[in-house]
Amino acid sequence: MSQCASAAAARTPLLTEAQDLIEEAVRKLWNDELVAFPTETVYGIGAHAARPAAVSKIFSVKGRPADHPLIVHIPGAKWLNQWASNIPDAAWALAEACWPGALTLILEKQQWVPDNVTGGQKTVGLRVPNHPLALELLHAFAEFGRPGRGGIAAPSANRFGHISPTTAAHVWEDLGEHVSLILDGGACSVGIESTIVDLSRETPSILRPGAISTEQIAEILGTTPRLGYRTHEHDAPRVSGTHSTHYAPRAPATLMRLPELLAWLEAHPEEHCAVLAYTLPTILNPSHIWRMMPYIPDAYARELYNALRHLDHRCPSRILIEAPPETSDWAAVNNRLVRAATQRATS
Repeated sequence: MSQCASAAAARTPLLTEAQDLIEEAVRKLWNDELVAFPTETVYGIGAHAARPAAVSKIFSVKGRPADHPLIVHIPGAKWLNQWASNIPDAAWALAEACWPGALTLILEKQQWVPDNVTGGQKTVGLRVPNHPLALELLHAFAEFGRPGRGGIAAPSANRFGHISPTTAAHVWEDLGEHVSLILDGGACSVGIESTIVDLSRETPSILRPGAISTEQIAEILGTTPRLGYRTHEHDAPRVSGTHSTHYAPRAPATLMRLPELLAWLEAHPEEHCAVLAYTLPTILNPSHIWRMMPYIPDAYARELYNALRHLDHRCPSRILIEAPPETSDWAAVNNRLVRAATQRATS
């Protein structure tokens, strides 16, 4: 069994109340309404992926740029052929090892896939989430009405560029009045978005790091994937969550090494600022809000968005973030922190 497969969760029977909500959600999706649902990564705002009119509502509600593609969530690997064409062996290997799980595959799309799902590109992002409620929803949706193209387009259920939601309460806070139903599946167990692997070109590439690491993917493929694309490769696919500013709180945030962070706090003792750190403060200043984070990458990732929201609610003048180590096990966390930090001047 691969390192990825050990994380996969089987579908589990749901309580009657949850089954009723699933049925309601399916009806709403088939009526082109928006439904928010949990995955192991973050909560998504979902629409019938085969219907452009339904998908367009996602862009309107989120304020999402039209050329920013969506990820289509499917019930299992056997649905790959419905959405993707020219599927390489590498895709089947990763799907078998890592699905359900926090991995999105970028593949050549079938011709019928709506352009607003793909941002007008020839590729489509596909994932099978590892959450029992999401899996039940996806299977019920695929089996409802005309069998076949079962897929729910679902980016994170928040305003575009803002902090992703990891609880149902976060979804309500951001988009509550704009979705027909929010399925509450508790707090997300991973807490940051999926790893995105592009398999639409000759060399596999990781376009967004996540809980499934480069080392795990290399083990499955038997080759080390590239990390991203060079700036001149204009034909490289655009994918979710890769804008320069993303996952951002309302307060300006700055990523800093600990000595610089402490020096800034000492120089601004009266400023109402917040600190996100894994190092204990030497001196507690009542003007400074200090949020401690675990010094374990997976645990840090799981708490990150909730912690940023908590600090943002305290209305600080700014948020200072202690930069984690620049090692491979912190790659996914650092990716989110760099995009969340606005890099505004702190003097």
